[in-house]
Amino acid sequence: MSLANQIYYSDKYYDDKFEYRHVQLPKELSKKVPKSHLMSEAEWRNLGVQQSIGWVHYMVHEPEPHILLFRRPVQKNPLKEVQNNQQKKC
Repeated sequence: MSLANQIYYSDKYYDDKFEYRHVQLPKELSKKVPKSHLMSEAEWRNLGVQQSIGWVHYMVHEPEPHILLFRRPVQKNPLKEVQNNQQKKC
């Protein structure tokens, strides 16, 4: 099994501003995570992490450097906003 197939992706979780997820790397890959800075999208993709566009590596959890923490702004759903606005008018 390739290392990329051993990457674990959490479910997404949310607050009012961001969508979050964490990604757990196998130990062999975690050795390639830079300790000096947060990774750019190109860097984490080169490790084999596969996610849609817009995710940002925003934090290092020191006790567990093999777990990468990502977030991206909550995407507004235009259809849902229209429905909410129509309900407010009624």
